[in-house]
Amino acid sequence: MEIVEGIGIGFAVVVAAILILFIRRALVTRSGGIIRLGVRVTTVLDGRGWSPGFGRFVGDELRWYRMFSFALRPKRVLSRKELVVERRRLPEGQERLSMPADWVILRCASHHAPVEIAMARSTVTGFLSWLEAAPPGAASPRVASQDWPAA
Repeated sequence: MEIVEGIGIGFAVVVAAILILFIRRALVTRSGGIIRLGVRVTTVLDGRGWSPGFGRFVGDELRWYRMFSFALRPKRVLSRKELVVERRRLPEGQERLSMPADWVILRCASHHAPVEIAMARSTVTGFLSWLEAAPPGAASPRVASQDWPAA
């Protein structure tokens, strides 16, 4: 009888964990402005360190949530005022195995530290539009170079 109880408790824990993940995702994505987004969390190994997740636009911030996490708070918050896109590139080497083929990697500079983010090619235009958006009459130097290679 102890084995059956142990299996039942284990099953209940797994179901509860899955339920919490779905509730978390529903709370975070309850309003619009959600994009699939990968962030490079470590650069120790070349081409590795990417973590899948999704970004949520909230005012002047892009809040990044890890895909598989119980946290209700974002793992990273990127401020539009502090973020500058330095360059754009296609996935190389090991990166091609860890993300979809139509994704583009943007290397950005921030006041805190440089950050690399990956997103679908179709999402890049919207992201850059959000990044460059400014009140009428204000200059926006958010994109460092307009002579990017065609992706």
